[in-house]
Amino acid sequence: MAEPSKKQRLSHHNNSSQTPSKSFYKARDVDEAHPFVEGSILRITMKNFLTYDYSVVCPGPNLNMIVGANGTGKSSIVCAICLGLAGKTAVLGRGDKVGLYVKRGCHKGSIEIELYKTGGNIVINREIHVENNQSLWMLNGKHCNQKTVEEEVKALQIQVSNLCQFLPQEKVGEFAKMSKIELLEATEKSVGPPEMYEYHCELKNFRNKERELENVVKEKANFLEKAKQRNERYKHDVNRYYEKKRHLDVIELLEKKKPWVEYETTRKELEGVRREREETKRQLSALRQAQTPMLRKIQEIDDQLKPTEAQMKTKTAAIKEASLKCKQKQDQLDRKHKEVDDIKQALRLKQMEEEDHQKRISNTRRAIDDLKAELAKVADQPDVAPQINAVNLELRQIQEEKAKIEGEKADLRREKDNLIAESRTLEKKLNDMNNMMNVKEEKLRGRHRDTYTALQWLRQNKSLFQGEVHEPIMLVINVKDNRYAKYVENHIAFQDLRAFVFQRKDDMEKFMTEVRDKMNLKVNSISAPEESCSKRPPSRNIESLRRFGFFSYLREMFDAPDDVMSYLCHQYKVHDVPVGNETTKAMIKTVIEEPYLKVLYTTEERYTVRRSIYSNKISTSNSAVHPSQYLSFTVDAEEKRMLEQNLKRCGVMLKETDDRLKALQKEAAMRDRRDNELLAEKKRLSELKGKKRQLEQKISTKQDSLKQMENSVIDLNKIEEETKKKIAAVNHQKVTIVSAFMAQMKLRAKLSMEKVHLALETLGLMAEKSKLENDCRGSATELKAIDQKCSRLEQRKIQLTEQCKGMLKKAKAICKMQNDSSLPEDLRNVSAHCVLPLLLSRHSAEGAFSKLPNTLDEVDAMLNEERSRAECFTGLSENVVDEYNRRELEIKNLEKEFEEKTAALNAYKQNISEAKERWLNPLKNLVEQINNKFSEFFRSMQCAGEVDLHSENEEEYDKYGIRIRVKFHSSTQLHELTAHHQSGGERSVSTMLYLMALQELNRCPFRVVDEINQGMDPVNERRVFDIVVRTACKETTSQYFFITPKLLQNLQYAEEMTVLCVHNGPEMLPPTEWNKNAFIRRRLQRKAQA
Repeated sequence: MAEPSKKQRLSHHNNSSQTPSKSFYKARDVDEAHPFVEGSILRITMKNFLTYDYSVVCPGPNLNMIVGANGTGKSSIVCAICLGLAGKTAVLGRGDKVGLYVKRGCHKGSIEIELYKTGGNIVINREIHVENNQSLWMLNGKHCNQKTVEEEVKALQIQVSNLCQFLPQEKVGEFAKMSKIELLEATEKSVGPPEMYEYHCELKNFRNKERELENVVKEKANFLEKAKQRNERYKHDVNRYYEKKRHLDVIELLEKKKPWVEYETTRKELEGVRREREETKRQLSALRQAQTPMLRKIQEIDDQLKPTEAQMKTKTAAIKEASLKCKQKQDQLDRKHKEVDDIKQALRLKQMEEEDHQKRISNTRRAIDDLKAELAKVADQPDVAPQINAVNLELRQIQEEKAKIEGEKADLRREKDNLIAESRTLEKKLNDMNNMMNVKEEKLRGRHRDTYTALQWLRQNKSLFQGEVHEPIMLVINVKDNRYAKYVENHIAFQDLRAFVFQRKDDMEKFMTEVRDKMNLKVNSISAPEESCSKRPPSRNIESLRRFGFFSYLREMFDAPDDVMSYLCHQYKVHDVPVGNETTKAMIKTVIEEPYLKVLYTTEERYTVRRSIYSNKISTSNSAVHPSQYLSFTVDAEEKRMLEQNLKRCGVMLKETDDRLKALQKEAAMRDRRDNELLAEKKRLSELKGKKRQLEQKISTKQDSLKQMENSVIDLNKIEEETKKKIAAVNHQKVTIVSAFMAQMKLRAKLSMEKVHLALETLGLMAEKSKLENDCRGSATELKAIDQKCSRLEQRKIQLTEQCKGMLKKAKAICKMQNDSSLPEDLRNVSAHCVLPLLLSRHSAEGAFSKLPNTLDEVDAMLNEERSRAECFTGLSENVVDEYNRRELEIKNLEKEFEEKTAALNAYKQNISEAKERWLNPLKNLVEQINNKFSEFFRSMQCAGEVDLHSENEEEYDKYGIRIRVKFHSSTQLHELTAHHQSGGERSVSTMLYLMALQELNRCPFRVVDEINQGMDPVNERRVFDIVVRTACKETTSQYFFITPKLLQNLQYAEEMTVLCVHNGPEMLPPTEWNKNAFIRRRLQRKAQA
């Protein structure tokens, strides 16, 4: 194992500089012999980066050959170039975190790259911190962010993500896997003019927009054609609609003319009624003149009757008022009668109250006499105090016994509560343990469902096996401390953790037949060693290793069934793998020198130690210990067994406690019954003893009540005197009311007599009037008949007038005339067939009306006929015409839009054609140049190859690509370069020659190719090397990095080449002792001696 200090070295181009922040190329910047291209790398400084502690690499302006054995650090230089120029870790195909590129054991590392630039070089510094996986950037000594560095690198045309410029070792195979499209884009970015890739992207966007326009135009055309077809179908319905509309127009004219015909008919009838009414009025007037004298006399009698009737009305009102006052006085008198009755009732109530009072006094006196007689009897009873004392003594004894029983019951209840609490605690602990096992099973089901299914089958079919069968190891292992679960889990492979362990091989075969062959489950099974290894002692006692920080072997960290432990000791040597702490990590160099240690663990790492059987040298490898996923859920089997025993013991004790409690409850019930009997007896004796005292108290209470009743006697004489006074006052008021009542009665009688005299006078006049009316009645009958006829004619006239007005209004409304406009004078007496055309001439209907019938019957007949014809056109509406017209307008708009979109598409195609010329012609020239170089290189190798621009459709710009076709044998045809058709060496040759074809065209400042010659045969490798030297050493080309672990002998080199040798190993010289001149001199001396 190489010492860390042995890895410090410098490039032989600069083996004296120790100051990475200063420029190395102040003199070389103006060296005309070897000019650097803008953006070329002048210096790479690495500190604590991958295999390097500190190193400075100074490449030349042309071909840089980096040579060294595998593992010496050649690819570390490639990684430094990528990461130092703000490249992504994904480009390298190694670790995804930048912190992984810092040397192991260091907290930070740095990369510094100096780039050539006219007017002043650019120095980029990146400091990588492992802890937070972050980087600090500096540009020309000033702090900046990564974006600033990326912009500066982009400005120099550096593209570390482009495989045509930067091809690391892990990405060599991906070059051949690139599609033609990806290769074209990478080539455009690498060697094309800056605007070429932009033009390509612009064309792809243009093409996408062109497709969108083409789709829009196509959709518009389809929609327009469909709209025209739909509207053509509507045309027949529109013609039918207009046919129906013509019939409806005739119906409308008939309906307009009909009210005028009806109006004229009604008007003629009205004129006849008017003439008849005037004649009837004349007859009525002659009859009325003949009856005038008698009617005058009847009128005089009516005049006399009117004042008499008025007087009668006055008398009637006065009589009514007098009657109302009489009723009021009668009501007052009734209220006074009731007041007297209420006074008498109050007196009777007082008399009854006094009678009840006297009865209560009498009853109280009798009760006192009865109580005194009972008291005399009680005085003769014997003393019951001794009996009460005896009962009290027995009660105290029973209470003491009950208290003792309650104390015992309380103790048993507390004991029961404690047992229940203990049982619950034990059950909870057991449930927690079972839940941990369930978690393990859920983890197993989530990670490997087949094993879980086989586990369920095993639990149901254990009886099929003769020997012991253990469930998967991860379920039966119980780590004693979950902190150590990660060591056990990292040490045992997962395929064994999920394996079933069998004591007998025939059981294992039977199990595998069932679950693997029949159930088609992927499971693992293990047969335990025939001789148990579970107790096998370790190679060294753990005490002898404690000085190195080891505190236990893996076996002591977990429990497992004997068969499982025997297998793990046999297969994984868990009895011989020690586990240490931080002290072990600190002393790891000493620890690995100890014999018998092959595998060991520190706090966070696993170390594997190997000794060479030839040189006895030690090599180690270490890996991180990952957190436990399955074994961190630990269950102590012994503790679980003890918990189950204690839970069973608690159950037995609970049953015994319940039995004792039931016995005590029965005994307490007996004591309660006896206690109740004694209390009843004590109550009876106490009542007998206290009865005399109670009787004396009752007699005293009754006597006090009697005194109170005797003192509260009512004075009836006084109350009767007051009652008489009240009745006399009310009677005096009654006399006054009766006097007023009699006065009103007399007034009412007088008014009634006067009314009778007026009624007699009225009867005389009415008799005379009746006689006169009888004389007039003979002629009145005829008069009445004529009058009724006149009334009927008047009513008919009014009715016909209203009808005419309504009909005229209706006719005007139908003809859209003003309702308040009157009929012109010259039209009022014209017949209907003359009036209507004149009235409707303003509406352009005169010609149509003149052709219509003029009688109502004819109009109705023609209306029915036209309606029947119109009804034949069913299913039509004005919406059909509206829809037809709307679609016609829509078709016109669509045609306009279609023309606009077509014009826009043609203009867009013209723009695309111009953009295509700007992109495609330079691209074809570029591909032609690449093809010439590529073909030339292949011809020099007696092979054939060509590069062309490939596209299945010239208009699909996102499908354009560069196709590489090669032929390595004369008997074969040219085949496209793919990841499968050619061999690895042929792909490497093709890749290398394509990159070399780009070299002279390249506008990028440098190119990196890492170990691309690994799969080449010697002949092709020599040919490719010659091509690389010839091409990359031209003055017009940019900087080139060629990394290789080996070189063929007798290769042709050029003066412009820079060879960088990378050495590593235990015998490596320190940088201060490296002397290039001494090495050359020694080599020349050996050559001379030979």
